[in-house]
Amino acid sequence: MTILTVDDSTTIRRIIKKCLSDLKLNVLEAADGITALRILEESATGQISLVILDWNLPGRSGIDVLRAMKANPKLRNIVVMMLTSEADQSCVVNALRLGAQNYLTKPFDSKMLSLKVQESLELATKARVHSTLVGDS
Repeated sequence: MTILTVDDSTTIRRIIKKCLSDLKLNVLEAADGITALRILEESATGQISLVILDWNLPGRSGIDVLRAMKANPKLRNIVVMMLTSEADQSCVVNALRLGAQNYLTKPFDSKMLSLKVQESLELATKARVHSTLVGDS
C-alpha cells in the first residue's frame, strides 16, 4: 500500500517513515499542501490509500487540503489521518467533521502512530471494497 505523508518538517517526515518501516509501506512525501494535492491528483485512482496530513502547512493548510480532497470525486475516498500539533478539541472536531478519519497530535509515540496508521489502512481497505461493490470511483 502507498501512503502520502504531508508535513513541512523534513525531520517529522523522516520520523514517520522510520516508524512505519515495519509495515512495509510505500511512503510518498510532500512538504506543503500544494505539492500534496498535485501528487494526489496525478496519482492513479486507488494508488494512495492514506494521507497523513499536518494542519499547518505552507502554501495551503492541511485543513484546506482536506476540504479539497473531499470535494474531488477522485480523491474523496482516500482515508485521511491528521497528524498535527493542533490539539484543541475544536480543531479535532472540525477535522473529523470535514472528513478526516483519524487524528493524532504531536508529539507522538511511534507505537501510537503505527496503531493509528494500521487502523486507517483497515478503513482504506474497507472503503476500497465498498467503492468496488457500489461502482463509486
